[in-house]
Amino acid sequence: MKPYENIAELIANLESEIEAINAEITTLKTEPQSFNEQVVFKYIETGSTGKTKDFVRSLGVKSERGSLFSSGDVSKLIKAGSEDISPDLLDIARKITNMKNKNGKQRQ
Repeated sequence: MKPYENIAELIANLESEIEAINAEITTLKTEPQSFNEQVVFKYIETGSTGKTKDFVRSLGVKSERGSLFSSGDVSKLIKAGSEDISPDLLDIARKITNMKNKNGKQRQ
């Protein structure tokens, strides 16, 4: 924990962290509004582009190229986003990606 000027600053910081966590919880409690959101939710759930790709393939959905959905398609969707995906949901997915990149393949 970093040093703070006073207790009030620490309290304010902790309260803002609580608000951010509550906002993420609210986002995760919402039902997917589109197929792309469903894919992103699956990625958040598994933390794996491979498992997400397998999920999409099990639904029989093909990529924009007309071929089987790939892990790269999942990564591209998370990185580039889409108009039909909530920005808050994408932020959560990108956090997971950044955690994986920072800590290697294992998620904590």
